[in-house]
Amino acid sequence: MDIILKLKDELNVEKWQVEAAVKLIDEGNTIPFISRYRKEATGSLNDEVLRNLYERLTYLRNLEDKKQQVLSSIEEQGMLTEELRNKIQAAETMVVVEDLYRPYRPKRKTRASVAKEKGLDGLAQIILAQETTRPLIEEAEQYVNEEKEVKNVKEALQGALDIIAESISDNADYRAYIREATFNEGKIISQAKDEKAQSVYEMYYDFEEPVNKVAGHRVLALNRGENEKILTVKIEAPEEQIIRFLEKKVITAENENTTPALQQAIQDSYDRLIAPAIERDIRNELTEKAEDGAITVFGKNLEQLLMQPPIAGKVVLGWDPAFRTGCKLAVVDPTGKVLDTKVIYPTAPQNKVEEAKAELKKLIKKYNVNLISVGNGTASRESEQVIVELLKELDTPVQYVIVNEAGASVYSASKLATEEFPNFDVGQRSAASIARRLQDPLAELVKIDPKSIGVGQYQHDMN
Repeated sequence: MDIILKLKDELNVEKWQVEAAVKLIDEGNTIPFISRYRKEATGSLNDEVLRNLYERLTYLRNLEDKKQQVLSSIEEQGMLTEELRNKIQAAETMVVVEDLYRPYRPKRKTRASVAKEKGLDGLAQIILAQETTRPLIEEAEQYVNEEKEVKNVKEALQGALDIIAESISDNADYRAYIREATFNEGKIISQAKDEKAQSVYEMYYDFEEPVNKVAGHRVLALNRGENEKILTVKIEAPEEQIIRFLEKKVITAENENTTPALQQAIQDSYDRLIAPAIERDIRNELTEKAEDGAITVFGKNLEQLLMQPPIAGKVVLGWDPAFRTGCKLAVVDPTGKVLDTKVIYPTAPQNKVEEAKAELKKLIKKYNVNLISVGNGTASRESEQVIVELLKELDTPVQYVIVNEAGASVYSASKLATEEFPNFDVGQRSAASIARRLQDPLAELVKIDPKSIGVGQYQHDMN
């Protein structure tokens, strides 16, 4: 595979642009550096194209390395044919390479490998040939051998069928068809382990949707519910269609002696070997796509969060809402300096609304507060109601804004916050942070561990 030409076609750019970008990447330059300072070399490829190029370059190079490893392994076994070599070299995904390599991969001990060690491969070939005119019981009698631990005809036949089942499972063409059929016509199904249990996953307690139409956020929700042992999730494939396909491929002659045995081997191969592997592959693929989509959304959300315009020249009252422990307030001047802090109790269970209003009026008058910045966490709505009532009673114009307080509590207990406000408790620090987020969001958010900035529902599920 010519990786440069492949990237050129995929990204719809010129060959020389790809060559220049690859050369710069190989020299150790980062994507941001190339995007900003080497535009003349790449023909002004933007950062998005360069990132896609880098990701695909890495994948395709790994794919080529995998192909070489597989070819070397099969060649060492003396099993490499020209047809197989061409198929491996033409493969465009890791999945296809793995499917082609499966029959030749050194296996751990399996039922089929044990059967082969017992000398039952010959019986398996007789069954696959579908030419015998004798009942299989008679054919199997020749393979009963106490020394090889084949004690009776039943064990001999079972071993032969295990060998056939594995050979069917290892066929790359069969797997490709089954994977495609399962993806296009299968359903993803979830059920509750305990239907009476209350949880956020109740909409998935009896859920099914076509595999090829399931939305990314649902995939992530199902994964989380399964990981939390609330849901059981499985993929229901079009099994009858798949079994018919396998029978058509494997059973090539009408033979009353071999057909029932082959049907048994086909069913066993699908149930025990193929279906679980295909389900894992498809669910991994769905998860990967869902995570990629989620990360794209997280990126957009984070950009919006970080690029909020600052509000300069305003005295801001930061309000960290709460119930039992009271609402923490911090007045911050236009430079971000904390002028004063208070705790008020307008929310349940104290409900000291009038006292809270009186305290707020004092702070607003004393420091000429222009804006109130309210965190959007617990008790935010109740706090907002108090503020709306308060603003109606004021003589001077004051506005309020609900701000995203994600990460404020983490910041308030951090080493940086302790150094910045050594004499404040965590509530006061949090209120100051909420006020500053309105004044200069970027300057405040960079203090917070990225994992604690809320940018999406499933951000903590990402690897």
